Amino acid sequence: MREFTEQELVRREKLKNIPNPYPEKYVTNYEIKDVKNLEDGTTDVSVAGRIILMRKMGKMSFLTIGDIEGRIQISMKIDCVGEEAYAFFKENFDLGDFIGVKGEVFTTHTGEKTIRAHSFSFLGKALKPLPEKYHGLEDIETIYRHRYIDLITNEEAKKTFLLRSQVIREIRNFLASHNYIEIETPILNNKASGANAKPFITHHNALDIDVYLRIAPETYLKRAIVGGFTKVFEIARCFRNEGIDQSHLQDFTMIEGYGAYLNYEDNMVFLKTMLQTIIKNIYGTLEIQVGDKIVNLDGEWERISFRDLILRYVDIDIEKYNTKESLLDKIKQEKIEIDSETPLENLGYGNLVDQLYKKVARPNIVEPIFLIKHPTELSPLARANDENKEVVDRFQLVINGAEIINAYSELVDPQEQERRLLRQAELKAHGDEEAMPMDYDYIEAMEYGMPPISGWGMGIDRLVQLLTNSENVKDVVLFPLMRPKE
Repeated sequence: MREFTEQELVRREKLKNIPNPYPEKYVTNYEIKDVKNLEDGTTDVSVAGRIILMRKMGKMSFLTIGDIEGRIQISMKIDCVGEEAYAFFKENFDLGDFIGVKGEVFTTHTGEKTIRAHSFSFLGKALKPLPEKYHGLEDIETIYRHRYIDLITNEEAKKTFLLRSQVIREIRNFLASHNYIEIETPILNNKASGANAKPFITHHNALDIDVYLRIAPETYLKRAIVGGFTKVFEIARCFRNEGIDQSHLQDFTMIEGYGAYLNYEDNMVFLKTMLQTIIKNIYGTLEIQVGDKIVNLDGEWERISFRDLILRYVDIDIEKYNTKESLLDKIKQEKIEIDSETPLENLGYGNLVDQLYKKVARPNIVEPIFLIKHPTELSPLARANDENKEVVDRFQLVINGAEIINAYSELVDPQEQERRLLRQAELKAHGDEEAMPMDYDYIEAMEYGMPPISGWGMGIDRLVQLLTNSENVKDVVLFPLMRPKE
């Protein structure tokens, strides 16, 4: 049996006084955020929202109603709404309730734009009170579990998620203006392909098969290129059954785009322009707060090879230590402690290099850099460099220790792709859980012919985390998955 607080019991009792506490609809003619732009004397203004502040007095009360984009003050006066209606208001409305108001716009002597109510409607009873004194939620776990309360009470939370929506809209607009077509690809896959990651597995009852939640939309977007699309993108929910930290979640939103007849250097220029354009459109500046520093995203961004970046922070040359065994011995010799869900001994050479980079180099990066010349074994879907087959034509954009974009010139040779995926399958069989499986369906699609392609992926959550200078990626995910309390 559920137990209720005294306030909750009082609110439930008030329901008996309200003829229809949850009406079907209410007709408005203005958004709350637009009322402040109306001239004084504008009549027949109809708005609706949640009561977030309220001062009940003798013959006149003031309340503030709001939604995700704005708030407006309401003047509730006995002479304007009538004695019976005013008494009903004072007796039955609480903080958190929804109200519809019709009236006239005026400005108070303190300069606040206000609606003088001529009539009002009850639109919904909140059976639980808002957090005490409207201070909002403070416990971070409670915020993640009850984001809806955080949105009601915290202006910064509202700004964050409005900005996230704006970022996605700006990206879509930019790509559309450059002839990219948005498509959709499957979330349930027969193969966990498209990235080096540990997948989620589920069972498809109707087909009686195990399937994987996609770790990336890559191979299907490339199939679209085979089918004749020239430039495609998808904003995709992806799933990777790996660890949680301040910049990683198991389910996340990323955008991937692929362009025929381009290479990775074209995309370095294109994506830098895209980011600078959308950030300038949103903020009016390219200077953003990163931690306790101001980072200027204008100008050129440094390009540095995987090898040189690692050498910047530790005396390990991956061209010299170019086998799994020699590199692992050197890591142990240098006494570098690497936390990996997969034992280091089970990793292939490419993933071992990646773990080393993530440990010694990536946390030190603040200014934007393009990381290039990745080991081929780390990039089984990327095109090998024409001059040095040991590295691929790939880049990662890293800012403040977080990978924002991963991009490369795509491998379009089906025979070479088959060789690489066979090598990945071998690594997987020997315990490397992040290695890719063989995918002959994708190989078959490639065999019908592919043009030169360059593709890229960008984490929406990571980008918004960067732009809002948020400490944890959960701060920019509206409803992050949490372990149940029960």
